[in-house]
Amino acid sequence: MRAIQITEFGGPEVLVPTELPDPQPGPDDVLVEVSRAGINYADTHQAENSYLAPSTLPMVPGGEIAGRTADGRRVVALTAGGGYAERALATPGSTYDIPDGVSDEAALALIVQGATAWILLRRNVRMDPGESVVVHAAAGGVGTLAVQLAKVFGAGRVIAVASSQAKRDLALELGADAVVDSAAPDMTEALIAANGGRRVDAVLDMVGGRVTDESLRALAPFGRLAFYGMASREEPTPVRPANLMRFSTTVSGMWLPHAWLLPGDVVGQAMTELFAMVADGRLRPVLGGTYPLSEAHRAHEDLRSRGTVGKLTLDPSK
Repeated sequence: MRAIQITEFGGPEVLVPTELPDPQPGPDDVLVEVSRAGINYADTHQAENSYLAPSTLPMVPGGEIAGRTADGRRVVALTAGGGYAERALATPGSTYDIPDGVSDEAALALIVQGATAWILLRRNVRMDPGESVVVHAAAGGVGTLAVQLAKVFGAGRVIAVASSQAKRDLALELGADAVVDSAAPDMTEALIAANGGRRVDAVLDMVGGRVTDESLRALAPFGRLAFYGMASREEPTPVRPANLMRFSTTVSGMWLPHAWLLPGDVVGQAMTELFAMVADGRLRPVLGGTYPLSEAHRAHEDLRSRGTVGKLTLDPSK
C-alpha cells in the first residue's frame, strides 16, 4: 500500500512517500480502507519527536482516518498511528459510524478538533451561559469549531484571536462577537478592550509563550484558562500558585487521549452531539482543503506557517 513513512526526525521534509505491506489486523482491530486521513497539528510535533508521547522510528504518522470497514460501514476513527496510508487499523472503542449528511472530511474535523473543543468548553473551563470566552487560533481546526460551540452553548461574548484579517473575518462569520490580532503588542490589554473593558471569563489557548502569560493576566476573578497546545513552541512563564489564589483563577491542561479514561463514554457523547449539530446545520466544520498523500510534506509546511484555515486532510489515492 501507499503510505508516508518517517525514518528520521525533523521538519516536513522527513515525510517520505513509500510502499509498505498492508497492516495485519489482530482480533481487536478494525481494518479501514482509508478515503481521507486527517492532519492534526500534533502530527508536526510527532515528526520532530517533540510531542507529549515520544515517537519511535520508523513511523507512519497520522492518528485520524475516515473510510470503510470490510463490512461496508462508513466510519471515522482514531488510530495509534499509521493514518497516512491507504489502509490503517483502529480499535472499536475509538471508531464511530458517520451518519448520513456528514461528509468524511467533516467527520475528520470532529474526531479530534471537534471533540477537543467540546471537552475544553464542557469539562475544562466549564463555560456557563452568558460568560465571555476567548478562542486563540480561532481560524484553526479547533478554533473554528470552538467559536461556534461557545455560541451554541450560550456564551455571552466570544472573542476570536487570529493572525490575519481574512482569518478574523472568518471568525466573525462563524459567530464571534469581537476579534483580536494575534500580534497585538499587549494581549492582556487587547482582550480586555475586546470584552468592553471587562476581564474575560474563559480562555482556550494552544499558543504558549507570551500569549499564555498575557491571557492569564486578562482573566476575571474565577476566570479559567485551558492550555491544550504550544504552537509557538515557546514555554509560558511557570504559573505561581499564590497568584492563582490572589486572583481566584484556574489554569488547566488538556490532552485528548485522557478523555477515554473518564467514566462513561464522554468522547462518544461529544461525537453524538457534534454529528447532530453538523447534520442540522448548527455547526459548520471549516474544511481547509485536501492534499495528495504524496504531498504530505507540503501540508505540514502550510500548517506550520499558519497559512491554513480549518481542517486539512490527505487523499491516500493520490
